[in-house]
Amino acid sequence: MAGKLLVVGAGLMGAGIAQVAAVAGYDVTVQDLGDSALARGRRQIEDSLARFESRGRIAANARAEALARIYTTTDLDAAGEAEMVVEAVFEELDVKRDVFRKLDKLVPEGTVLATNTSAIPVTSIAAATARPESVVGTHFFSPVPMMALCELVRGRRTSDQTLARAKEFAESCGKTTVVVQRDIAGFVTTRIIAAVAMEAARLLEQGVISAEDLDTACRLGFGWAMGPLATFDLTGIDVLYQAAMNIYRSTRDPKFLPPESVARMVEAGDLGRKTGRGFYVYERG
Repeated sequence: MAGKLLVVGAGLMGAGIAQVAAVAGYDVTVQDLGDSALARGRRQIEDSLARFESRGRIAANARAEALARIYTTTDLDAAGEAEMVVEAVFEELDVKRDVFRKLDKLVPEGTVLATNTSAIPVTSIAAATARPESVVGTHFFSPVPMMALCELVRGRRTSDQTLARAKEFAESCGKTTVVVQRDIAGFVTTRIIAAVAMEAARLLEQGVISAEDLDTACRLGFGWAMGPLATFDLTGIDVLYQAAMNIYRSTRDPKFLPPESVARMVEAGDLGRKTGRGFYVYERG
């Protein structure tokens, strides 16, 4: 399916999506508002591919070819040539709607408009366009080059053709897909991890158990590869906090309401692995 892909947003998720798509043979343009964000995203891709090469997971020539297929721009008009767009901006409905409203005026007819949202209903985002049948959820997982899953989400008006093309895209990037047929806040995976992570944070806040012991209990007791607090740190405290809040606003179910300690972590900038401190402390560099 390789063709022209636009990724909107050069952050952790956007850069990861751009990387796997370029390795799969797509010509990828990454768009963001500033050159500094684009430079950070480019460095992330270069560093990730260098690690893959050092571990024998990609050949040197394939790495160079993938990097040569990635372009960056601050101009959203690049959408005019895209066969598929994947939006990966901040997890805020108004921000995403603004992006989709602009894309709707720029992309050719037949272009698939995908959102990487982890919690916001696709239908709510698609409502900003005049082509909701072309909008679909493609929820990749962080870090994108390492995680095998892509959760596809059908909005209320998403067409079968759009869903099929999103599935083909994700699978061509090496991902296994699952399809969420009913467009609810948080879909499936985010609902599960948000509920577990918020309860884990509450237990820690209440002094019931240490972070290390809680994660050990979940790993050894349930056979999980990683405990919920370590997963919280890997995903990003702010990302999962925002996702849980989006689900809570939609459902008013108290199990999704983040405890006060998590809100304070976000305010303090203790966002997990990416800042070097979350529920655990990490060496940076």
